[in-house]
Amino acid sequence: MKIYKTQAEVEADIKNDILLIKGDVRFECSITISASIRVNAGDINAKDINAYDINAWDINAGNINAWDINAGSINAGDINAGDINAGNINAGNILYFAFCCVYDSIKCLSIKAKRKKHQEPICLGGNLKIKEKI
Repeated sequence: MKIYKTQAEVEADIKNDILLIKGDVRFECSITISASIRVNAGDINAKDINAYDINAWDINAGNINAWDINAGSINAGDINAGDINAGNINAGNILYFAFCCVYDSIKCLSIKAKRKKHQEPICLGGNLKIKEKI
Protein backbone atom coordinates (compact mmCIF):
# COMPACT_ATOMS: atom_id res chain seq x y z
CA MET A 1 0.00 0.00 0.00
CA LYS A 2 1.26 3.47 -0.94
CA ILE A 3 0.72 6.04 1.83
CA TYR A 4 0.98 9.75 1.12
CA LYS A 5 1.63 11.88 4.21
CA THR A 6 2.41 15.23 2.55
CA GLN A 7 1.44 17.29 -0.47
CA ALA A 8 5.08 17.12 -1.65
CA GLU A 9 4.98 13.29 -1.74
CA VAL A 10 1.89 13.43 -3.96
CA GLU A 11 3.43 16.05 -6.25
CA ALA A 12 6.59 13.93 -6.62
CA ASP A 13 4.49 11.13 -8.19
CA ILE A 14 2.80 13.40 -10.75
CA LYS A 15 4.30 12.78 -14.18
CA ASN A 16 3.11 14.59 -17.32
CA ASP A 17 0.22 16.11 -15.33
CA ILE A 18 -1.05 12.64 -14.29
CA LEU A 19 -1.11 11.01 -10.87
CA LEU A 20 -1.21 7.29 -11.63
CA ILE A 21 -2.49 5.16 -8.76
CA LYS A 22 -1.78 1.43 -8.88
CA GLY A 23 -3.25 -0.82 -6.21
CA ASP A 24 -3.99 0.36 -2.68
CA VAL A 25 -3.30 3.96 -1.74
CA ARG A 26 -4.02 6.08 1.33
CA PHE A 27 -3.88 9.86 1.61
CA GLU A 28 -3.10 10.91 5.19
CA CYS A 29 -3.08 14.59 4.27
CA SER A 30 -5.24 17.07 2.43
CA ILE A 31 -4.17 17.54 -1.17
CA THR A 32 -4.78 20.03 -3.93
CA ILE A 33 -3.49 19.10 -7.36
CA SER A 34 -3.87 20.35 -10.92
CA ALA A 35 -3.49 16.98 -12.59
CA SER A 36 -5.52 14.07 -13.87
CA ILE A 37 -5.85 11.07 -11.60
CA ARG A 38 -5.80 7.63 -13.18
CA VAL A 39 -6.61 4.62 -11.05
CA ASN A 40 -5.72 1.06 -12.01
CA ALA A 41 -7.80 -0.99 -9.59
CA GLY A 42 -10.52 -3.62 -9.52
CA ASP A 43 -12.37 -2.20 -6.52
CA ILE A 44 -12.18 1.22 -4.93
CA ASN A 45 -13.16 1.42 -1.27
CA ALA A 46 -13.03 4.82 0.35
CA LYS A 47 -13.99 6.00 3.80
CA ASP A 48 -14.48 9.69 3.08
CA ILE A 49 -14.03 11.62 -0.13
CA ASN A 50 -14.52 15.36 0.15
CA ALA A 51 -14.15 17.19 -3.13
CA TYR A 52 -15.13 20.61 -4.42
CA ASP A 53 -15.65 19.51 -8.02
CA ILE A 54 -15.35 16.12 -9.68
CA ASN A 55 -14.87 16.25 -13.47
CA ALA A 56 -14.80 12.85 -15.14
CA TRP A 57 -15.84 11.10 -18.34
CA ASP A 58 -16.78 7.67 -17.01
CA ILE A 59 -17.55 6.77 -13.41
CA ASN A 60 -18.34 3.13 -12.62
CA ALA A 61 -19.14 2.59 -8.95
CA GLY A 62 -21.42 0.86 -6.47
CA ASN A 63 -22.24 3.98 -4.48
CA ILE A 64 -21.37 7.63 -5.05
CA ASN A 65 -21.75 10.19 -2.26
CA ALA A 66 -20.76 13.66 -3.42
CA TRP A 67 -21.82 17.29 -3.50
CA ASP A 68 -21.33 18.31 -7.15
CA ILE A 69 -20.79 15.80 -9.95
CA ASN A 70 -19.92 17.02 -13.44
CA ALA A 71 -19.39 14.00 -15.66
CA GLY A 72 -19.71 12.64 -19.17
CA SER A 73 -21.27 9.31 -18.22
CA ILE A 74 -22.19 7.83 -14.84
CA ASN A 75 -22.84 4.10 -14.47
CA ALA A 76 -23.53 3.41 -10.81
CA GLY A 77 -25.50 1.44 -8.25
CA ASP A 78 -26.79 4.24 -6.04
CA ILE A 79 -26.09 7.98 -6.25
CA ASN A 80 -26.56 10.28 -3.25
CA ALA A 81 -25.54 13.75 -4.37
CA GLY A 82 -25.98 17.48 -4.13
CA ASP A 83 -26.25 18.53 -7.77
CA ILE A 84 -25.66 16.32 -10.80
CA ASN A 85 -24.68 17.41 -14.34
CA ALA A 86 -23.95 14.55 -16.72
CA GLY A 87 -24.06 13.25 -20.27
CA ASN A 88 -25.89 10.03 -19.36
CA ILE A 89 -26.82 8.43 -16.06
CA ASN A 90 -27.47 4.69 -15.69
CA ALA A 91 -28.02 4.00 -12.01
CA GLY A 92 -29.90 2.14 -9.31
CA ASN A 93 -31.43 4.74 -6.99
CA ILE A 94 -30.75 8.46 -7.37
CA LEU A 95 -31.25 10.85 -4.46
CA TYR A 96 -30.35 14.46 -5.33
CA PHE A 97 -30.49 17.75 -3.46
CA ALA A 98 -32.01 20.32 -5.81
CA PHE A 99 -31.02 19.81 -9.44
CA CYS A 100 -30.37 16.87 -11.79
CA CYS A 101 -29.71 17.59 -15.47
CA VAL A 102 -28.37 15.33 -18.22
CA TYR A 103 -27.61 15.99 -21.85
CA ASP A 104 -29.13 12.70 -23.00
CA SER A 105 -31.02 10.23 -20.77
CA ILE A 106 -31.47 9.01 -17.20
CA LYS A 107 -32.16 5.31 -16.56
CA CYS A 108 -32.65 4.35 -12.92
CA LEU A 109 -34.72 2.36 -10.45
CA SER A 110 -35.89 5.53 -8.69
CA ILE A 111 -35.12 9.23 -8.59
CA LYS A 112 -36.07 11.58 -5.77
CA ALA A 113 -35.16 15.05 -4.50
CA LYS A 114 -34.01 15.45 -0.89
CA ARG A 115 -35.74 18.76 -0.34
CA LYS A 116 -39.20 20.20 -0.95
CA LYS A 117 -37.99 23.05 -3.20
CA HIS A 118 -36.22 21.39 -6.14
CA GLN A 119 -36.14 21.11 -9.92
CA GLU A 120 -37.58 18.00 -11.52
CA PRO A 121 -34.93 16.03 -13.48
CA ILE A 122 -34.18 17.45 -16.93
CA CYS A 123 -33.15 15.30 -19.93
CA LEU A 124 -32.18 17.64 -22.78
CA GLY A 125 -31.81 15.12 -25.61
CA GLY A 126 -33.45 11.98 -24.26
CA ASN A 127 -35.84 10.94 -21.54
CA LEU A 128 -36.18 9.66 -17.99
CA LYS A 129 -36.79 5.90 -17.81
CA ILE A 130 -37.56 4.16 -14.51
CA LYS A 131 -36.22 0.59 -14.78
CA GLU A 132 -38.01 -2.35 -13.24
CA LYS A 133 -36.19 -4.07 -10.40
CA ILE A 134 -35.01 -7.53 -11.43
